[in-house]
Amino acid sequence: MKELQRKAKQLNIHLSEKQLEQFQMYYEMLVEKNKVMNLTAITEYDEVINKHFMDSILLGGIMDLSGNLNLVDVGTGAGFPGIPLKIAFPKLKVTLLDSLNKRVKFLNEVIEALELTGIEAIHARAEEGGQNPVLREQFDLCVSRAVANLSTLSEYCLPFVKKSGYFISYKSSQIQEELEQSGKAVKILGGKLQEVKSVCLPETDIVRQFVVIQKVGQTPKGYPRKAGTASKNPIL
Repeated sequence: MKELQRKAKQLNIHLSEKQLEQFQMYYEMLVEKNKVMNLTAITEYDEVINKHFMDSILLGGIMDLSGNLNLVDVGTGAGFPGIPLKIAFPKLKVTLLDSLNKRVKFLNEVIEALELTGIEAIHARAEEGGQNPVLREQFDLCVSRAVANLSTLSEYCLPFVKKSGYFISYKSSQIQEELEQSGKAVKILGGKLQEVKSVCLPETDIVRQFVVIQKVGQTPKGYPRKAGTASKNPIL
C-alpha cells in the first residue's frame, strides 16, 4: 500500500497508516468475496491499486473533498468510487446505491469491517432512488463510474443532486460524441455542463476524464422514468 500512498501524494492526497490499513483490508475482502460472486474482473494487487483505488480517488485531484459534503455513488457495484473516496476523505457523508442485494450485503460487510461511519449502502435501482423523496435532490455531489452513455447516466444521477450541486461522471478519453449527444438530456434534467477535466493516473499513461455537470434547476417530476427506460430510450 506504500505505492498507493506515494501516488496519492502526487495528487496532494495524504493517506495515514490507518487509511492504508483500511485499503488493505478492503482489497483482501474484495478478492475473497470475488471467489464466490462476480464483483470485479480486476484482482491483481497492483491493478486493484491503480484501476480501482487510485482511479476512484483521482476526483480529489480536481476538487476539494475535505469538507462535509453529502455524496451519493450511483451504481457503485463493489464500492467504486464511493468506498475509496470515503477512506481517503473521512468527512464525506457517503451513500452507496446498487441494484443487486448481494453486492449491498458485501458493501455493508466492508463498512463494518473497516469501521467506517457516515456511510450507508442502499439496495435500489437508480430509477427508484431518484424518485424517493428521502434521496431525491438531497446530495451535494453524485458520482458514478457506471458504464452507460452520458445521457442515460444523467437521467439516473441528476435527480439525486440538489440545486447548485454537481454530478460528476468518470469517463475514459473518447467522449466528445457522448458530450454532444447528452446536451439535451442534461438541460431537460436541470443540469449544465460546466467542464471536462482530464487527470492522468500517476505513473501511468491512463487518462481519466471527469465530466462535471452542475445542477442549475430542479429535475422535472417525470424523471427518472420507470426502470429500463433511460437505457433503452435515452433522451437525445
